[in-house]
Amino acid sequence: MKKLLVYIVLCLFVTSYAHAETILLRTGARVKGTIVFQNEEVVIVRDNTGARFQYLRSDVSEILADGEEVAEPEVEEVDVIKTSKKASILLEVAGGAAVLPNEAAGGAASVDLLVGSHHIGDRHIFIGGGLGYHGLFIGGEKYNFLPIQVAFRMPFVEQKHAPVFGASLGYGIALSKNYKGGIYADIDLGYRCQLNQKTAVALVFYTQFQQAQMATTTTIEGQDFVNYTGRNLVTPGLKLALYF
Repeated sequence: MKKLLVYIVLCLFVTSYAHAETILLRTGARVKGTIVFQNEEVVIVRDNTGARFQYLRSDVSEILADGEEVAEPEVEEVDVIKTSKKASILLEVAGGAAVLPNEAAGGAASVDLLVGSHHIGDRHIFIGGGLGYHGLFIGGEKYNFLPIQVAFRMPFVEQKHAPVFGASLGYGIALSKNYKGGIYADIDLGYRCQLNQKTAVALVFYTQFQQAQMATTTTIEGQDFVNYTGRNLVTPGLKLALYF
């Protein structure tokens, strides 16, 4: 009899100090009611109908007082750049070595002007086309080409400072009758800084490939014969690129 009275008094004491709670379960469910008992193993809740429910403590993720909200997790700020849907101009100025494999080497300088989109999806990916002027000085000879090309430039990550990869493909028109043009290709790898939504600057290592038909003159019995021999001109170097 004494044990029963002690139990009743204990229940009344716990109930008098109980207050409305929200039980958050690890399954994502929410249970609203009054906690009438809890320890390290179980939590007993009474809802507004008077029904009681028991939950394992390991199944409960959090207990909130009435009116308290779940704290939102802090989101780490990432240095992400905003994208712009407007068209962009890409100006590239480059210089480096010029190599005619197995024959001679020299220097090269070039400028390219490309127009296209600087926004693909939610990324600052440049896709466009245009033309340029490339001058190569090899073995005392000068070779000038006007490459008409399509190109893309893509940062590896969408952040203010990011590595960038690019490629171009087109046809280099020869600007002399002493040689003919051919397929032009370019591969870029460098580092880009996004200054604002539309403007960026990049420093890039590049390798350009230009096919050409070189004229060779052969004299037979006092008569000159001109033949064209295919050559691949290779130009590695450094490029400064400006997006605006």
